[in-house]
Amino acid sequence: MRRRVAPRVASAVRGHRRTFYVTACVTASTALLVPLMTGSPGDVDVPQDQRLQNDFSAAADEYHVPRSVLMGVSYLQSRWDSHHGAPSVGGGYGPMHLVDTQQGPSNMPSYRGSSRPLTGAAGPSAPGEASPSTGVTRHVTGHPTDLRRAAGLIGVPAERLRTDETENVRGGAALLAAAQGELGKPLSPDPADWWEAVSRFPGTLDSVSAATYANDVFDLIRKGAHRTTDDGQNVNLPAAPGLDPHAPRSPSTGRSKDVECPPELSCSWLSAPYTEIDDDRYGNHDVADRPKDQKIEYIVIHDTEAPLLSMFQTVQDPTEASWHYSVRSNDGQITQHIKTKDEAWHSGNQFVNARSIGVEHEGFLTQPDAWYTEQMYRQSARLVRYLAKKYQVPLDRQHIFGHDNVPAPTADSIPDMHDDPGPFWDWRHYFDLLGAPLRATAGPDSDMVMVLPDYPTYKPEFTGCSGDGVRCAPHGSSAVRLHTEPNENAPLIQDPGRHPDGDDSTTDVNDLGSRVSAGQTYAVAGREGDWTAIWYLGNKAWFKNPKKHPTAVGATGRMVTPKAGLSEIPVFGRALPEPEAYPEGMEEQTESPLPYSLLAGQRYVTQSDVTGTYIDRSTFEGGPSPVVKGQERYYEIQFGHRLAYVRAADVDVVNGASALAGAPPQPGGASAVR
Repeated sequence: MRRRVAPRVASAVRGHRRTFYVTACVTASTALLVPLMTGSPGDVDVPQDQRLQNDFSAAADEYHVPRSVLMGVSYLQSRWDSHHGAPSVGGGYGPMHLVDTQQGPSNMPSYRGSSRPLTGAAGPSAPGEASPSTGVTRHVTGHPTDLRRAAGLIGVPAERLRTDETENVRGGAALLAAAQGELGKPLSPDPADWWEAVSRFPGTLDSVSAATYANDVFDLIRKGAHRTTDDGQNVNLPAAPGLDPHAPRSPSTGRSKDVECPPELSCSWLSAPYTEIDDDRYGNHDVADRPKDQKIEYIVIHDTEAPLLSMFQTVQDPTEASWHYSVRSNDGQITQHIKTKDEAWHSGNQFVNARSIGVEHEGFLTQPDAWYTEQMYRQSARLVRYLAKKYQVPLDRQHIFGHDNVPAPTADSIPDMHDDPGPFWDWRHYFDLLGAPLRATAGPDSDMVMVLPDYPTYKPEFTGCSGDGVRCAPHGSSAVRLHTEPNENAPLIQDPGRHPDGDDSTTDVNDLGSRVSAGQTYAVAGREGDWTAIWYLGNKAWFKNPKKHPTAVGATGRMVTPKAGLSEIPVFGRALPEPEAYPEGMEEQTESPLPYSLLAGQRYVTQSDVTGTYIDRSTFEGGPSPVVKGQERYYEIQFGHRLAYVRAADVDVVNGASALAGAPPQPGGASAVR
């Protein structure tokens, strides 16, 4: 395909940049942005995977926006992905995520129709309204990324900007230049002069969020980025380490005193009720005194499987479940519902609830492109990194995990456990943002491996996104599927707990029976050609792991294996105290081993050990219930897709491969958000 590389500008200005000032009205400023039509674009052959890179360069020249600024904004908007012309839930299209305010997505659940007012909820605000989290008012005219306004600026039909990456990038460049003009600033070639225009681009009404967005863009420009997009485009933003943007002083958050959040985040408070329902029941969480009475060891990542306003109704209902934080899809705005010292009812496992913080993300796991936005990932990672530091939670996949990784507390509860955030949640990118990149720590022949497919290009088959058995559109994934033999036609590994009726594992997007996920670490059980076997739910499970395009990398660490003389040991979904630890009058909890076998000679990776504990439900307003603390130790292991626990007395601990010297560089995204 032949692509233009020369901008459509008048010959009189082709050799140099002109500086435009706007001192009157917006219409005058935007008129200057429409390129003159004298001359015609030059055409050269562009490699197929360089088209988008070329589009950024051409649009930057055409509208006199520094290329690094244009590319940095696009990365924050979409990570340069086009999503094949599909809109986000907010109606945003293309690499610049331009919002069509007149034609929102038709196939997404709607935010509208809420029948209950949500006092204090951090819902979308109208232009000119005060932000619910800060009270700061920013007066704006329309949405800064209005797709139709962009179409008018560049002189093409709006439909083109929804489906054509080139026009979408041009539209984004024109909007950035228009914002610079509205600020009365020159179209400077120096990226440092564009901080305020960048802060306006996402359209947030919250000055804290706007500042954080702009700071993220310029931090990305300083560090640089490289990525292969969902459309196979190879895009590179060179680093500019000396860049120091001309930014104003950081605004005050003005947030509620109840909110536990880092200062650079826009956070609000919407309380979950601790309310008596009747004489025997209360909801929807437990008062506690963490970390004094119980250490916080886990942070659980959820998705809502419902629009956020619906979830705000749920969390205010004392008969429903609860969680600590909600993260909004379109901009990552965070709402806290429960103090972190208290225990939310969010994971389906009271042992995990007592030791964890639950973070819900607005979205549907079958529609990742519509809901799992870059701003959601970034703001969530900021929050989780803050909480992990505060409570000393290790940044690894046995402590920061999904709802789909929570173990069932008892054997009969396995089929009821949840599957979110699903195979399309980008764990690799998320841990990059946490500042704890998932990467090789040992050579390719190590006796432990970390699952680590290249998310944008690794697209296993899934079904069930739009109906039972219906094949999902190809999509990047964190999940790797497991077989009984080193053959793609071999049966999938079975999960007798999830399928107690004997049904086979499937490729359904919600079926975890034969899947592993990025960042999870397993003991190697064998290798054959391009295939690697791991120990998984008591079985040898095979996955394709070619050397040229590996789906797993070498890892180091500790593993557990049954002690000599033990042919099989029990596996648990919770670590309970020994019987003698219970105080007189408290009912002892019954152990319920999971229906799996951990056999002699098998090994499973552990990254922590815990002491058995139990917390009984307290009486309403009776204060925190005492934590029953036993002496018996357990190891938390990566047993299947979910975690599990084994008694320390039943196993020996063995070390994995030695640390890797000179590990090959791992492809990755942006570094930690600050």
